[in-house]
Amino acid sequence: MKVGFVGLGNVGGKLAGSLIRNNFDLTVMDLDKNQTKIFSNLGAKIAKSGKELAEQVDLVITCLPSPKICGEVMESDEGIISGLSKNKIWLEMSTTDESEVKRLGKKVLAKKAIPLDGPVSGGCHRAATGNIAIFVGGERIAFEKILPALTVMGKKILHTGQLGSASILKVITNYLASVHLVALGEAWTIAKKSMLDLKKTYKGIAVSSGNSFVHETESQVILNGSYNINFTMDLVLKDTGLFDDLAKKLNAQLEISPKIVDIFKDGQKKFGSRAWSSMIVKRMEDLNKIDFRAEGFPSELIDNEPEEKGYEI
Repeated sequence: MKVGFVGLGNVGGKLAGSLIRNNFDLTVMDLDKNQTKIFSNLGAKIAKSGKELAEQVDLVITCLPSPKICGEVMESDEGIISGLSKNKIWLEMSTTDESEVKRLGKKVLAKKAIPLDGPVSGGCHRAATGNIAIFVGGERIAFEKILPALTVMGKKILHTGQLGSASILKVITNYLASVHLVALGEAWTIAKKSMLDLKKTYKGIAVSSGNSFVHETESQVILNGSYNINFTMDLVLKDTGLFDDLAKKLNAQLEISPKIVDIFKDGQKKFGSRAWSSMIVKRMEDLNKIDFRAEGFPSELIDNEPEEKGYEI
């Protein structure tokens, strides 16, 4: 299977790296020529346009910062859709709006190609080792066809149902992660002001009913002081906004979601759009004139699990 990958950023570059590391025939495209040069040196081919890339491969993967950018890459005169043809597969791995992936999906289907959405979850450190989780929505036969590529990019692969269902599930999981992160800021505030040993508190939360994936990962770089989770404030605002917009579209009456959006807007205003998202807890540090530092925690997360072939769950 020939694979084309568009978007070699924090997540996309790592997913594409897993493909080239596992000897896939890979063609890449990105605005950052330094990134494309790295992949060229590893044996990947470089496409000059989305159309050229789509014409050359069986599977086109997009992993881009926003639905707007993806739309431009897909629909421009020299875009991906213009290069699609019968039985080619488009896999949207960005975190996006399910209505947008369905809109683009109709245009893909009009070319007799097959659309799938396949967002990932689990952090950049797991994307780097092929141990991230992948949700995939769309035609089951197409999902099975690309499963060999999915199982080198990710470890646990879930077929979620129809096109768009994976994007909804991803937005839900990102919303929950954002809630957990904000709650951790308050939890660490109480721990610090109670003069608890923060290293022991970390361990205590990790073995308790209060544990979460966010605590196990992001609390480490918070306690280190680097806050480096490889995910930025603007991306969280995009994700929480997608969740809040979906709730409004469904006429779902929510209480916490609007507050989370406001909190991250305040975080972006205070620390900047490109600040690490885990810096949201610094609002509590600054407000209470404290810090959440402890010895022995890493400045950046590294996945120590061995790379192994993924599987469908």
